[in-house]
Amino acid sequence: MVTTGGHRTEGHGTGGPNGTGVVEPSLDELVGLLFRLTGDLRQRFIDRSAEFDLTFAQARAMRELDQALPMGELAERLCCDASNVTGIVDRLEARGLVERRVGTDDRRVKHLVLTDAGRALRQVHCEAFAHGLPLLDDLSPDERGLLVDLLRRAAGEGRTPV
Repeated sequence: MVTTGGHRTEGHGTGGPNGTGVVEPSLDELVGLLFRLTGDLRQRFIDRSAEFDLTFAQARAMRELDQALPMGELAERLCCDASNVTGIVDRLEARGLVERRVGTDDRRVKHLVLTDAGRALRQVHCEAFAHGLPLLDDLSPDERGLLVDLLRRAAGEGRTPV
C-alpha cells in the first residue's frame, strides 16, 4: 500500500488484504495520518487559546484541571518540569483563573483548582475549540464513539497489566 497525494494505491508494504477484500493501511500511512491530525489539532488549539490570551501551555493546564490536581501530577500530564508548571500556574493565578490549595493529606503538596472564572473560561475555550471542528462535524455520533474506543485502546486505557 502506497500513499500518494492522500490517495491509497496498491503496492508493496506491510498492508494486505484482511480477508474482507479491504487492504489494510500500512503502519507508515497510519502514523502519517495521526501526525497530521494531531498537528492540525495542536495548531487549532494554539489559535483558539490565543483568542483568550492564553498560551498553549496555560490552556493545556486549564484543560487538565477538570478536577483538583497536585502540581507534580499536572507537570506529568503536561510532560514538563515542575518548575515550568510553577510559571504557568503563577500567570494563571495572577489572572484569577487558578488557585493553589494546601493538600489535606500532606500540607507540603499544593493542589491546583480552577476558580469560578477559570471554570467559565475553560468552558468557553472548549466550546470555541470544538466549534466547526471537522472531527465533530464530519463523523456521526456512532463513528465518534468508535473512534474514542479505538484511541483509548491505542493509548492503553482499560488494559490490565500482564
